[in-house]
Amino acid sequence: MQSSHSSDQHDAGRRHWALTLGALGVVYGDIGTSPLYTMHTAFDPAITGMPLNEANIFGFLSMVVWSLVLVVTLKYVVLILRADNKGEGGILSLSTLALSGKDRSRSQRRLMTVLAMLGLALFYGDGMITPAVTVLSAVEGLEISAPDVQHWVVPITGIIVVGLFLIQSGGTNTVGRLFGPVMTFWFLCLGVMGLVHIVHVPHVLKALDPRYALDLAFNHGWSVFYILGAAVLSFTGGEALYADMGHFGRRPIRHAWVGLVFPSLVLNYFGQGALLLSKPEAIDNPFFLLVPEFLLLPLVVLSTAASVIASQAVISGVFSLTRQAVQLGYMPRMEIRHTSESEIGQVYVPRINWALMVAVVALVIAFGSSAKLTDAYGLAVTGSMAITTIMALFTARDVWGWSRPRAAVVFGFFLFIDFSFLTANCLKIPQGGWLPLTVGMAVFMLVSTWRLGRKVLYDRIYRDALPMSLFLERADRTPVRVAGTAVFMTGSVDKVPHALLHNLKHNKVLHERVVLMRVLTEEVPWVTRERRVSMEKLGKGFFSVTAHFGFMEQPNVPRALAECRPLGLAIDLAETSFFLGRETLVPSSRSDLTRWQEQVFIALSATALSATTFFDIPPNRVVELGTQVEV
Repeated sequence: MQSSHSSDQHDAGRRHWALTLGALGVVYGDIGTSPLYTMHTAFDPAITGMPLNEANIFGFLSMVVWSLVLVVTLKYVVLILRADNKGEGGILSLSTLALSGKDRSRSQRRLMTVLAMLGLALFYGDGMITPAVTVLSAVEGLEISAPDVQHWVVPITGIIVVGLFLIQSGGTNTVGRLFGPVMTFWFLCLGVMGLVHIVHVPHVLKALDPRYALDLAFNHGWSVFYILGAAVLSFTGGEALYADMGHFGRRPIRHAWVGLVFPSLVLNYFGQGALLLSKPEAIDNPFFLLVPEFLLLPLVVLSTAASVIASQAVISGVFSLTRQAVQLGYMPRMEIRHTSESEIGQVYVPRINWALMVAVVALVIAFGSSAKLTDAYGLAVTGSMAITTIMALFTARDVWGWSRPRAAVVFGFFLFIDFSFLTANCLKIPQGGWLPLTVGMAVFMLVSTWRLGRKVLYDRIYRDALPMSLFLERADRTPVRVAGTAVFMTGSVDKVPHALLHNLKHNKVLHERVVLMRVLTEEVPWVTRERRVSMEKLGKGFFSVTAHFGFMEQPNVPRALAECRPLGLAIDLAETSFFLGRETLVPSSRSDLTRWQEQVFIALSATALSATTFFDIPPNRVVELGTQVEV
């Protein structure tokens, strides 16, 4: 018995360390590549205007280390990771958790929904910029080892980016096994590279004193916001800690950060600071100049691999968030492929993949250098972080049971920090910050129009629909009942679907059994099998069935119907027909949408994946009945 218990503990320990290694490869790819460009950006005269001297080096290093402590360690690692929505994290998962609080007012629910849409929109902006800036900054290391190849930096970066997106359809399962070991080696190298220079200039460690950061802030007046804009670069990717919680769990992510990532980053930043104190001319590229010339090329190769991994993590996050958004009704139905039989979280979204590839390549060509791209970096990240803090405040108060003063003080402090960094990045808008802002506004417009249009369409379809109870009273007058089962997909089981009336009008028949099938997405990641389906017998051969799925699940109508057997409804798919309404949308003369919203919603609806494919219904069993609906 004791041996069995010991074996279970051993297996649990191995699984924990395997997850920790995986977290190093996926979760920390983005923040792990920030030393490539942060210090160089901070002392770029065209960006911050901060002179390169000892006081400023100490001040900026202090600002970086305490940003990592307050924003990443305390806010995300200690607090935000507690916002566990049945094992899942991320901006949409947090919004559904915040909405689950008791006595949530209508205005609060509207605020949570708007914030969720904003967070979703900003994440897409981040997903465009991260691959471009990380891969560019790594390839730029070639300029030091071989200055003659400077004009090849952009083409090489473009080739790497295109290759990265081309392999997405095959999934990241095989490549993912290499992510953890590569990033572990990367972080060890970061620490060693920094430690070597700290040993030669040990007094750089005085910058651990937070007073240096405060002196820097108070001695530079309004220009401190430009400095804060550079400091943001040190923790971009910190939001991934929470977004990827569902893949690795809270403990592995925490242990990876405290045990390796945080100390390695601090050592590397302080190593760069030590290098600049002894050799100010190294500011041209303080990261790559940490190593001797013969190690430059291997470091370029390693940093390029790390930047590709960082990009992969963001791309995978965009795919995962897109799936959640589709399931929760924030975006139109689109093709979502699962790329792993064992990992449900690994998905591939073709439409998003190719759109991202075009956008990233365009950014690389348009900006041409990581220094210029850093101007566009940070706005999406800080905006997303501020939204996360606001949602966490509601979650702490209404879900965790914190008192109002406690929640206000703790998260008010973090919100002050978030808004300070957000304000600093707003100053970058003319130089490049307009990019994530424009992308975010465009995505927000599409998402909000889609949600509003869906509501208007639902009201139009079901507002004047015949009540099911009244229809059942007259069901006996139907001339013919034919053998088999007819399943009508509907948004309301209390109303008669248009497809049913359409079929009855033209074919003059009803099937022996008629199932009104509704699919609901719950505000939880997963739904247990016991709660999967609910059924009600309406009489006269009619049944109403509601299938419940979590926002991390792919709806499967045939499988849900099969689970109705224990409830007394046994369905043979070979004798079942699925009737789907195919609405043709046309503008209305008295629409609740503006003219441009009408056109956008109609265009988005035209791109939506068919219900047959999305709900995994056998195409040979489907009957589509077209109707025209005004919006």
